[in-house]
Amino acid sequence: MPARTEDSTSATLAPAGTARRALVVGSGFVGSEIARRLVLEGHEVTLGSRGRPPVAPEVYGARWRTLDATDAGSCARVVAAVSPRTIVLVHGPSDVTWCESHPEEAVAAHRAATANFAALPDLDRIVMISTDNVFDGRSAENLESTPVAPANAYGTAKRAAEEVLLSRAVSPATALRVSLVYGHEPADGGKWLNFFASCAHGLARGETVEAPADQWTTPVLVDDVAMVVARLLAHGGGLPPVLHLGGPERVSRAAWAREIARALGVPAGRVQPVPRAAGRYASRPQNTCLSSTLLPAVPGMNGVPLRNVAAAAEALAPLFLRRGATTET
Repeated sequence: MPARTEDSTSATLAPAGTARRALVVGSGFVGSEIARRLVLEGHEVTLGSRGRPPVAPEVYGARWRTLDATDAGSCARVVAAVSPRTIVLVHGPSDVTWCESHPEEAVAAHRAATANFAALPDLDRIVMISTDNVFDGRSAENLESTPVAPANAYGTAKRAAEEVLLSRAVSPATALRVSLVYGHEPADGGKWLNFFASCAHGLARGETVEAPADQWTTPVLVDDVAMVVARLLAHGGGLPPVLHLGGPERVSRAAWAREIARALGVPAGRVQPVPRAAGRYASRPQNTCLSSTLLPAVPGMNGVPLRNVAAAAEALAPLFLRRGATTET
């Protein structure tokens, strides 16, 4: 398992006997990191997904069960076996490009999965991870109060899931819209890589990487996302139905890629700025930026100092420069 970007000794472990059962639906990049954090904070964690995660959850103290989140029977069986007190929904499909080619399937999957868990009574809390793509990208800043206007099929699917959650949930529920999430992933981890990992692996191999100069985001480190989710699950009071989690700065992908190059010690000239419309980011909004106006008021959030792209790049760079970290598939 790759080293974490934070000192694990700083984690607050729950006292023995107070562990709570959490079910994380989705075992990809974000779901697995949330599971790790919850384990550190004393939760009994089960990951549910169709396929087993690349890193066995047992390595960091979690469990895994086969789960088709779109199938009501599958969900009922897992819930009966786990008896969770809290549920985190990080289900897909989350590949923006795939959703663009399969818009009806994407909406159906997100709606079905959310409905299956929104119907569960007597939970302490449900947190669903949503997206900045529920906005059309015309504004440089999106608040919780900004009217939604999905920019693409992925945003449409996530907005449909939000509507299901907030209209049907019979337990306390919050949709946490998260900006572009990044962190370390091995080059041979399967599927697509997050933007940071894709750039870092390419640059470390001596390649030139292309990055849009006209697409802006407020990136947030996956470790920080996991810590915020843990704080939300630990909060015993009421929460707003929608919260935003964006990183502390607005940056273009090209400028961000140059920061990654700097941290890796490679020439900034190996980052080639390109138009957003020239590649796989054509369907992304021009601005995928979130402002968090409500989240800072949640108790405990002052203990989650969100890291900027420069600090995070410095912390992550050694993971991409280690022997074996850049092996191609």
